[in-house]
Amino acid sequence: MPQGQPSSVPADGLTTRQRRNRPLVVVHTGEMKGKSTAAFGLALRGWNQGWSIGVFQFVKSAKWKVGEESAFRALGKVHEDTGEGGPVEWHKMGEGWSWTRKKGTEQDHATAALEGWQEISRRLDEQRHGLYVLDEFTYPLHWGWVDVDEVVAKLREREGHQHVVITGRYAPQALIDAADLVMETGKVKHPMDAGQKGQKGIEW
Repeated sequence: MPQGQPSSVPADGLTTRQRRNRPLVVVHTGEMKGKSTAAFGLALRGWNQGWSIGVFQFVKSAKWKVGEESAFRALGKVHEDTGEGGPVEWHKMGEGWSWTRKKGTEQDHATAALEGWQEISRRLDEQRHGLYVLDEFTYPLHWGWVDVDEVVAKLREREGHQHVVITGRYAPQALIDAADLVMETGKVKHPMDAGQKGQKGIEW
C-alpha cells in the first residue's frame, strides 16, 4: 500500500468518497504493550475532527489513575468551554455499569460485563458517538462473558458514521474476521526482561 494507496478497488458500487469515509471496526490485539496507547492516539485524531468520543474500560481498576483518562477529561472540558474538538465520555470500573474490585463471584463480574456491553449496544443504536474505544473488551469475549456472535452482528448492522476500536489480548477469530483493520503487537524487547517494573509516563 505505497503512499497510502489501496492495493485493489472492490466492485462494491461505492464512490471513492463513500468508500473512504466508511466507518471502521478496528482491533488492536497481541501480547505486547501499546494496544490501548494506539487506540487512544486514534481517539485524539477523532477528537480533533469534532467526533464524540466514548471510552469504555472493561478491565482496569477504577482506582488506577491512567494518564490518558486525565488528558481526555481535560479535552472534554476544552470542548465544553470553547467548542473546540468533540465531547468526551470516559467510563471504567466503579462507574455505572463496569464491574468493581470489590468481592464478587465470576458470575457477578460476567453479569456486569454483559450489562456494560448492552449499554454500548444501546448507544450504537442511538448513534451516540463518532468513535468508541472498547478498551480490553477482548477479555470478556475470550472468557465467554459476552457473546462474540452478538457483538459481531451488532457491529455489522450499526448505522451512521460510528468507528469502533477494540483492544486486548486473545481477540476471537470471529471478531478479527469482522474487523476492517487488525493490528497485532509482538514483543522484540521489553524493560521487564531486565527486571525493570513499569514507570510513570510510560505505562500509565
